[in-house]
Amino acid sequence: MAKKRRTFSAEFKLDTVIEGLRGEKTIAQVCQEREITDSLYYKWRDQFYDRAVEIFTDGRQTAQQTNDLEDRNAELERLVGRLTLENEILKKARTWLDTQRGRNGL
Repeated sequence: MAKKRRTFSAEFKLDTVIEGLRGEKTIAQVCQEREITDSLYYKWRDQFYDRAVEIFTDGRQTAQQTNDLEDRNAELERLVGRLTLENEILKKARTWLDTQRGRNGL
């Protein structure tokens, strides 16, 4: 019978990583106490390091990026509107041309 996969909360992962980073216990001791593998600990630690930079990211830079994305979104919405209108005009023109051909016997 296969083992059921355990899931861990974000708090558990954070507490585990912090405990390992403190250095009061070895990583092996932390893993043994929490009943996880050392490879899982190192995976969580690497995720922690990768995402820790986001905490100290300048909020103004993020706001500027948000404004840029909003401007780009508005530009794309205008483009979609224009192309939709052009498409409708072309459909009507084709219908009109098809009816004109029918009248002329072509």
